[in-house]
Amino acid sequence: MDDLERCYIAALRILNYRFNSAAELRRKLAAKKFERQTIDATLSRLRDEKWLDDERFAAAYVRTRMQKQIGRGRVRRELTAAGVDGDVAARAIGENVDADAERANLAAVCQKKRRALERRHGAGYAASGEGKQKLIAQLLRQGYDMDEIREALKITPVE
Repeated sequence: MDDLERCYIAALRILNYRFNSAAELRRKLAAKKFERQTIDATLSRLRDEKWLDDERFAAAYVRTRMQKQIGRGRVRRELTAAGVDGDVAARAIGENVDADAERANLAAVCQKKRRALERRHGAGYAASGEGKQKLIAQLLRQGYDMDEIREALKITPVE
């Protein structure tokens, strides 16, 4: 078995575990000490055989992350870190994010974080200035938009 075939089999094993972007797969194959030309040929073959598609990867990734109540900003950062082109990431987010579902996710996450702050720091803490700042910071890290956070904080009652 030659290097090209070993690289191809290694790539299929990696893709069998989960979808990967082309950049992620390239990095993983390079870590296995395959040469650049071998990796390029393997990635080309995988694209031709429809095993490797950054657009399909990005769409699946967006749907999965949205189910875990992650905001679109964080999803975009994660896709960029995975080596997905910015246009592909934006298109995947635009096609796979339901704004109403994202607002519902934000409200649920907001309530959960608020309850956690109340348990940790005592009743009324989430309504204080410091508590609101911590809550906003947590929600921003989760990838939610500041305007949406402000709206959610107006709507969700303090417990």
